[in-house]
Amino acid sequence: MHDRSESGTPIHPVYGPEALADFDPATELGEPGAFPYTRGIRPTMYTTRPWTMRQYAGFGTAAESNARYRELIAAGTTGLSVAFDLPTQMGHDSDAPLAAGEVGKVGVAVDSIEDMRVLLDGIPLGEVSTSMTINAPAAVLLLLYELVAEEQGVAPEQLTGTIQNDVLKEYIARGTYIFPPGPSLRLVADTFAYCRERMPRWNTISISGYHMAEAGATPAQEIAFTLADAIAYVETALATGLAVDEFAPRLSFFFVARTTLLEEVAKFRAARRIWARLMRDRFGARDPRSMMLRFHTQTAGVQLTAQQPEVNLARVTIQALAAVLGGTQSLHTNSFDEALALPTQKAARLALRTQQVIAHETDVTATVDPFAGSYAVESLTDDVEAEALRLMAEVEERGGAVRAIEEGFQKAEIERAAYRVAQQVDSGERVVVGVNRFTVDVEDPYQPLRVDPALEAAQVERLARLRSRRDQPAVDAALERLRQAAAGSANVLVPMREALRLQATVGEVCTTLRSVWGVHTPHETF
Repeated sequence: MHDRSESGTPIHPVYGPEALADFDPATELGEPGAFPYTRGIRPTMYTTRPWTMRQYAGFGTAAESNARYRELIAAGTTGLSVAFDLPTQMGHDSDAPLAAGEVGKVGVAVDSIEDMRVLLDGIPLGEVSTSMTINAPAAVLLLLYELVAEEQGVAPEQLTGTIQNDVLKEYIARGTYIFPPGPSLRLVADTFAYCRERMPRWNTISISGYHMAEAGATPAQEIAFTLADAIAYVETALATGLAVDEFAPRLSFFFVARTTLLEEVAKFRAARRIWARLMRDRFGARDPRSMMLRFHTQTAGVQLTAQQPEVNLARVTIQALAAVLGGTQSLHTNSFDEALALPTQKAARLALRTQQVIAHETDVTATVDPFAGSYAVESLTDDVEAEALRLMAEVEERGGAVRAIEEGFQKAEIERAAYRVAQQVDSGERVVVGVNRFTVDVEDPYQPLRVDPALEAAQVERLARLRSRRDQPAVDAALERLRQAAAGSANVLVPMREALRLQATVGEVCTTLRSVWGVHTPHETF
C-alpha cells in the first residue's frame, strides 16, 4: 500500500543522492526565514518559542462554550478557536425553521451581540488571539467580536486573530455557503479593506485546504486547490484597488495533518515554496511578509475512528508531529472521542497535552526544519510540488478557481480521490487499525458528551426577548442602509456594524444581503 504516496507519486524503499541529482539547495531550500521559505517562515522557528496551541471548541449555548474556553486557557492553551453551530454558519437565527434540531449541536449558537458578549465574558480580548471558523457570514461575526471588544475597552487595532472567511472552498467541499461566488468575493474584499483601516493585526482570511482533505482530497489536491482559491482572492482584492502588499501580509492558510507523516511534512514545505514564488513572480509582491505562507493546522478528523477510539490518541500524536515538523504557526489537536460525539472536557485536555508533550518533552523544537536535506523528504517535497503545480495549471486552463468551481472541476477531482480511498479500505489494501485489521469483538463502554435538547428552546426564548426590547424602527432603518450598500458599491461592513450594534441578528443581516445578492445553487458533478 505504501509504494505510492497519498498524492499518487511513487515512494521508493531507499533514497540516496541520486534522488536529489537535480536539487539546488540555494534556490529550493534557502535559509530558514528567507525566500522561498521552504525551511520555515522565521529564522528561529520553534527554537525561541513554540507554535500557538489552539483548541477548537464551541457547543450549546454561549455560556457553556465560555466555560470550556476558560478551562482551556487554564490548561495552557495560547489561542482560542471558536466553533459555530450550523445555523450560525449558514446565516440563520436559532428560531428559523431551517435551524430546528441543529441549534448548538456542532458549535455554539450566536444570534446577536448579546450572545457574543456571553461567549467572550471574562476573556481579555486585548491579550488572547482568537480564531473563528466562520465563512459565508464571517464579516458579521467579526464585527460582533469587534463590538464586544469595544465594550471591554479594547481598540480594534489591538485585536489579533483570524476569521476563516474562505467561501470558495465551501462551494468545493463543505457546503456552508449562502451567496453566489461573485457577491461572496465582494464581501471578502470589503472585509480586507475594512480590516486594513480598522483592524490591521487581524488575519482577514484563512484559506483552507483542511475541508477539502476531509472530503477526500489528496495532499497535492489540498494545496493545489487551496492556492488556486488564494489566487482568486488576491485578484479580487487587486481589482478593488488594493495594492498587494497592503493586504497579502494578513492572508493565512489552514491545512490538515494526516498520519502519513513524511508526505505531510513535504506538503507543507512545498506549499510554502509555491506561494513564495507565486506572490513574488506573478503578483509582484515586495514585502517579504506577502510571500510567507503562514498556516494553521488541524489534525485529521476524517481519520479518527469510532472503533477503539483510544487508538485515536496515537493517530493525533503522529499527525501533530507532522504539523510541527512541517513548520506550522498554530495547531489544533483533535480529541480522541470526536468520532463519537462532541469532545468531553477530559479528552479536550488530553489533546492539548499532546501538543505540550511535543513542545516541551521532545527535541524536535531544538532545531529548525529537522528534515532539511533528507533524501526522502526533499524528493517527496519536489514530487508534491510538481503534482500541485500541474493541478493549479488545470484550474488556470478552466479560467481560474471560480470558473472551475462553477464547472464542478475541483469537487469532481476530490470525489474521485475519496472513492479510490474508500475502495482501498473496503478491499483491505489500505489498513485502518481497529476497522479492517486488528479489530476487537466487544468495545469498551464510553459515555459521550451530549448537548441538552432543551437548550434550543432556551436560545429561541433569548432571541424573542432581545427582539421585544430593542429599538425596532432603528434596527429596520439600519438594515435598510445595509441593503442599499449591498445594492451599490460602498463597503457593506460599515452599515453592517451599526445594525449589529443596534441588536440586529445574524440571520436578519444575512437575509438582508440575500434579498440583494441571492443564494448559490450548486453545480451537480454526478
